[in-house]
Amino acid sequence: MQATAEKRWYLVQCKPKQDFRALEHLQRQGYETLLPTHQIERLRNGRWVLMEEALFPGYLFIELDTLQDNWMPIRSTRGVSQIVRFGATPLSVPNSVIDRIRAMPCPIEQELKPGDKVIIDWLGTKSIEAIFLAKDGAERVLLLLKLLQREIQVSTSIKHLTVESY
Repeated sequence: MQATAEKRWYLVQCKPKQDFRALEHLQRQGYETLLPTHQIERLRNGRWVLMEEALFPGYLFIELDTLQDNWMPIRSTRGVSQIVRFGATPLSVPNSVIDRIRAMPCPIEQELKPGDKVIIDWLGTKSIEAIFLAKDGAERVLLLLKLLQREIQVSTSIKHLTVESY
């Protein structure tokens, strides 16, 4: 009986701060890869700059065929440290995990302007409408909420926001 080839996702550990380098070199070799990212605002040379960072720093996903793909060049690829293993064999990542990562909503990429309507999603609460007032640090925003017939200013992480579309 002949074994059938099957593509599966695996986790690759990258060398420190070389996630994007590993991604580029693996893609050049023709491997199917996934490096989930998010945008973050950082202070660089006195200015706030929007930067893209790995969602799981130090790791990326690679899709490999168990029989047909050549696994040998992966370990010697620039930026790659190793394929994550449990014991002697690499453990595959379930397709459901990859599907959920791919289905994650994109973060707010546009610049918010004072007066923009946003939705706050805090754990344990239903979506709460608010109005964007201003930035409150690198990853925080100042919002105006209407609660109990009062207007309250609240500072929260930008990660909890989605833009209200009308």
